[in-house]
Amino acid sequence: MKKNMGSADKLIRLTIAIVLIVLYWRHVLTDTWGIVALVVALIFTVTSLISFCPLYTLFGIKTCKKEE
Repeated sequence: MKKNMGSADKLIRLTIAIVLIVLYWRHVLTDTWGIVALVVALIFTVTSLISFCPLYTLFGIKTCKKEE
């Protein structure tokens, strides 16, 4: 897997994941929406840590700096 996510993209995803987890923990998002929020938070966290997003390859998006 080639990296296709830049540092700004990773930071935004991690921030969104933290917000979703806090909303679930504070019982703002409950039931089905809470589970969906946790799944999205998990996906965002994993893709941020490995710097790879499968959807980016489908659409040809690359937000990381060019490798030389």
